[in-house]
Amino acid sequence: MGYCPEERGIFASLNVEENLLLPPTVRSDGMSLEEIYDMFPNLYERRFSQGTRLSGGEQQMLAMARILRTGANLLLLDEITEGLAPVIVQKLAEVLIKLKDKGLTIILVEQNFRFAAPLADRHYLMEHGQIVEEIQASELNAKQELLNTYLGV
Repeated sequence: MGYCPEERGIFASLNVEENLLLPPTVRSDGMSLEEIYDMFPNLYERRFSQGTRLSGGEQQMLAMARILRTGANLLLLDEITEGLAPVIVQKLAEVLIKLKDKGLTIILVEQNFRFAAPLADRHYLMEHGQIVEEIQASELNAKQELLNTYLGV
């Protein structure tokens, strides 16, 4: 299991590559540095930059890349789009689709419904910490009134 916290949790004093080499291997099929750099070309370009010199989007990519290095096959992602530029949000969506296609299980806690909707198989609407509705991806169109009530979508 890999966890990507809302506050990213990278080591600011280490450079990108040092951050990527730090996590322990949980399973043998963790991604290599080459695979990570193919998935996140920005990180390759910034591989010798300290964490403090990365943009918020680059920090988010690094946080995700670190858990992918471990070989975790269950990813817990907490508000990964918060405060990020639309181009970075789009890149993260592309990465999540690739990971999903590879068979990884992703639990995404996200307030950005437009980001999460096309990625998820199931949606859980929460209000005050309680699940108020479970919606299958195939039911999204039929539940438009409910989504509008809770999300303004």
